[in-house]
Amino acid sequence: MLPTPSTSHVPYERVYEPAEDSFLFLDTLSSESEKTFLQSCFRQPPEGPTSKDSPSPFVVEVGTGSGVVLSFLHAHAENILGRRDILTAGVDVNRFACKATAETIGVGESEQDAQALSHGFYLGNILGDLTGFIKPGQVDLLIFNPPYVPTSELPRLPDEEVKTTTTYEDDSRLLSLSYAGGIDGMETTNRLLQSLPEVLSCSRGCAYILLCAQNQPEKVKDQIKSWGSAWAVETAGTTGKKGGWENLQILRIWRAQ
Repeated sequence: MLPTPSTSHVPYERVYEPAEDSFLFLDTLSSESEKTFLQSCFRQPPEGPTSKDSPSPFVVEVGTGSGVVLSFLHAHAENILGRRDILTAGVDVNRFACKATAETIGVGESEQDAQALSHGFYLGNILGDLTGFIKPGQVDLLIFNPPYVPTSELPRLPDEEVKTTTTYEDDSRLLSLSYAGGIDGMETTNRLLQSLPEVLSCSRGCAYILLCAQNQPEKVKDQIKSWGSAWAVETAGTTGKKGGWENLQILRIWRAQ
């Protein structure tokens, strides 16, 4: 089992604490089946004419929270993707999450360096909403643990004004952005899904997106299949069934052609 980067420095009163959904991502990405898939997409060929056709993969996590998932993938890139030269970046609407992610990445890098092990190259975190700041066709691997809990409404995004101190209400709203998903828990996820054909690279774009049972995963799969034969989708990881329902699952969505 690959070690999980420490997040003891994260201010959990303002930033989502790693939980079952986070660890499902770690287990899924490091599973033998997903490593085989990812390495078939991204493994660096031997030096030669074809090596130029496989540039460094650009990995983006949308909604990084504590940064535990991105840091895990960043630290163990060679084991998971079959190459060490990946470029990583994160996006979050919570500036405290952006800062926490940078620190978690640093912790993971230090742990790898102490053992003379490789890690990726971290470009930084973007304070922003979903994929709006990403150039079209640039992302090779996208990770998204969305706010998936069904709620009557979505919390509003943080003010652009940077506050030196926050109130209890401010912190509560920041945390609610990490779990409140609106109608069917899908309002934010649907926006992200709509952006995938634009932001994912045309040759090897792939996304891992987490859903819960109330998000109607089979309906989401049908939606992806309706995009045409150039796209494929399947369940890559699940927490299993509880009370007859699959509690959490991660979909792998990728360009099949």
